[in-house]
Amino acid sequence: MQHRILIAVGLALMLKGNAMAQERILISSEWGNVTADLVDNDATRSLVRILPLTIDMSDHLRQEKTGNLPSPLPGGSRQQDFSTGTLGLWGPDHFVIYYRSGRVPQPGIIILGNMTGNVSIFDRPGPVTVRLERAK
Repeated sequence: MQHRILIAVGLALMLKGNAMAQERILISSEWGNVTADLVDNDATRSLVRILPLTIDMSDHLRQEKTGNLPSPLPGGSRQQDFSTGTLGLWGPDHFVIYYRSGRVPQPGIIILGNMTGNVSIFDRPGPVTVRLERAK
């Protein structure tokens, strides 16, 4: 009986791993590069389809870099809280890189993913141009 339970748990973990396979992107700028693991939702699937792309971003509230995408992405579940490294979608074409933790007003943001690496490269005033592409 224990053997069957262990096999069932192992299969469940394998299936969960496949279901949670994530798309990874590279975000590069003159300030440095980071990668991000995207969540699985309609907005991120649409974002991946338009990669690679370059976005001019400006600083907003000393917590985020914001910039416009070339086309709107689908809506989805929104939340108000974000953490350092969160990638979000404020409006349908408004891409956001959060370099500090915080909270946004209603209706909240659609979470696109989370950056890994030195997120603090974006923690400086002024505009920056970023390039988004699939990570290799």
